[in-house]
Amino acid sequence: MIGLIMFVMALILLLSGVPVAFVFGGTAIFFTAISLDFGFEIFNLLPFRIYGIMQNSTLMSIPLFVLMGSILEKSGMAEKMLKSSAQIFSRIEGGLALSVLAIGVILATTTGIVGASISMLGLVALPVMIKYKYNPVFASGVVLASGTLGQIVPPSIILIILADVMNLSIGEIFKASILPSIILIIIYVIYILWHGLKYKNNNLIFNDKLEKINKLELLKVLIPPLLIMFGVLGSIIFGIASPTESASVGVLGALIVTLINKKLSIELLKNSGIETINIIGMVFMILFGATAFSLVFNEWGGGDALLHIFQKDVSSAGAFIFIAMLIIFVLGFFIDFMEIAFVVVPILLPIALAFKVDPLIFAIMIAMNLQTSFLTPPFGFALFFLKGAVGNLVKTSDIYLGAIPFIFMQLIVIYLIYLFPSIIK
Repeated sequence: MIGLIMFVMALILLLSGVPVAFVFGGTAIFFTAISLDFGFEIFNLLPFRIYGIMQNSTLMSIPLFVLMGSILEKSGMAEKMLKSSAQIFSRIEGGLALSVLAIGVILATTTGIVGASISMLGLVALPVMIKYKYNPVFASGVVLASGTLGQIVPPSIILIILADVMNLSIGEIFKASILPSIILIIIYVIYILWHGLKYKNNNLIFNDKLEKINKLELLKVLIPPLLIMFGVLGSIIFGIASPTESASVGVLGALIVTLINKKLSIELLKNSGIETINIIGMVFMILFGATAFSLVFNEWGGGDALLHIFQKDVSSAGAFIFIAMLIIFVLGFFIDFMEIAFVVVPILLPIALAFKVDPLIFAIMIAMNLQTSFLTPPFGFALFFLKGAVGNLVKTSDIYLGAIPFIFMQLIVIYLIYLFPSIIK
């Protein structure tokens, strides 16, 4: 029971606003200090674990993917893509919303940084949608859903982290996530088309901000990010290159795209580097704190206690999956996906294996579930990113209400993965 108390205490500290890395590291130190069965010598193992983390080739790809996304985000690519995709969908009811979704898909496969994607879409697309009489609730939901696709569409950082935590191949988990991602996008498209037909959303009329561009310009804007997308993902999925090698090529491609857009500068490289260091510093500080936490948690028998509870009170693998998904979904209301991935998933994984749950299926369900954590009120990070980007253009209540239909769509896809696990094989 001490291990479970330790977990609850960590959650309470997280909800109180204490920095994440200090929560897990501090909780581990406190429960080690009060132990009569073991002492601080348990942390003798910690340097070896950290050294193993730093040598992990899977995790080495994360800084490169973040750097690639940061460079592309600062290259002005999103605004040009909005103009281009708007050309394609301008004759369809709700076409502007579809163009925003199209940009979200491309951003997800190239940048993968949710905060940057939502901020860009909020600044570039949301004012135009409001101007052309889109319902603010619907428009906010489209921007939120499109901007968070980077959580499930490869090369998602959360997929890389789950691959490491669950001992899966990155190529395998990327490949497994493709069809569920496509299904989710198709459901989004159906909802947008239905909304457009029902409410007769105006077709996009170009103004001075969205002037018409010719076909050659259209190709120049769309081809570079698509080449990066297919080059990076294709080389990983088909085993041509390792994730780190592919991410390196992606960074080179991002630099070339930035050069083509005449945005490459020392200032841009400096800002991209600083942003990458900030994000990666946060990721690895959480990982180190979570490593210390898991050492002490397991020493207190927390993992064994949870396994005993589940095996005693849960009758089937299906019931376990439901409970696990519910736990992750509820935690997503309050804490970040990083904490869930580094702390909660390692606790649930041995139990899943005991119930003979396929870890690949479990990983994709978790990834889709963690995507909802960005949208769930009141603490979904995507909600804050969008409100911070657009200010008083839309009300906070509109942003919250706009996210709800898309949360249900994501839950539908999680259920479809459970019903038809063959879709990820």
